[in-house]
Amino acid sequence: MQYMTLGQTAMKASRITFGCWEMGGEKWKLTSDETNIQVVRTALENGVNSFDTAEGYGAGHSETILGKALEGRRKDCIIATKVSPENLNASSVRKSLEASLKRLRTDYVDIYYIHWPNPGIPMEETMSAFNKLKEEGLLRAIGVSNFSLEQLKEALKLGRIDLIQPEYSLLQRDIEKGILQFCSENRISVMSYSSIAKGILTGVFHIGKAQLAEDDFRAPRRLFLKAHMEKESELIHAMKKIADTRKITLSQLAISWLLHKEGLTSALVGTQNRKHLIENIKAADIELTGDEMGNLDAVSMRVLNSIDAP
Repeated sequence: MQYMTLGQTAMKASRITFGCWEMGGEKWKLTSDETNIQVVRTALENGVNSFDTAEGYGAGHSETILGKALEGRRKDCIIATKVSPENLNASSVRKSLEASLKRLRTDYVDIYYIHWPNPGIPMEETMSAFNKLKEEGLLRAIGVSNFSLEQLKEALKLGRIDLIQPEYSLLQRDIEKGILQFCSENRISVMSYSSIAKGILTGVFHIGKAQLAEDDFRAPRRLFLKAHMEKESELIHAMKKIADTRKITLSQLAISWLLHKEGLTSALVGTQNRKHLIENIKAADIELTGDEMGNLDAVSMRVLNSIDAP
């Protein structure tokens, strides 16, 4: 496993970050808490030291499970959690963090994110609260998630931002339109989520012919619409050709592509399956050629342009 420095901090995070959304339940079907505790510990045993959760994942359940899983190993880990947009006023930020710390069984978090911006609450109020909590030692670094470039610039005027967490994958590349370059210029680390596009880039819906249940939260989303899934088939089959040649999985290829992108610090990968986790961690060791990257870049952009065409 390789590690990279986070922003202007002294912390070094693994190139793979364990994303804990799924083990909160709610929108995702849970296996069991004990299974998820073991999966988290497997990640730690295989070099992953970065773990990402949020108060909104299962109304805090994800934080509770992560706290149990990492108990006794706190100093070996970088723990990130997030405050929900409805809790961005000063008093609520503190209450949210204190509740998260209790569930996580720790007295500080390494990274505290604004999960989503809230235009109804002044950024200055939120950042002032974050800065105070940082001064008190309850958080080590401030991050923002799902921010536009303009929102990131506004937040940076109000305090040090060391991380941003955007959606980024072969099927979502908006951050390449300015955010990646700005972050590189300002020493802001980028930790991406939805690295395999909520399952599409595993190939199970195109090659495996899996079907989403009607009540699956992903069904109405942009990339899962029938017409768009058909257009995505070109990318999936281009990926399969490379993956088959290399004898790797499509998920490993999708994650490796991310880790080869300049400016990307760590890719979030979430799973409740130990076998899939170990496979995905191995993506950090895959070296793609310039031709492979160029091919994936070109097909990805062609598919995205087709999806987004008026």
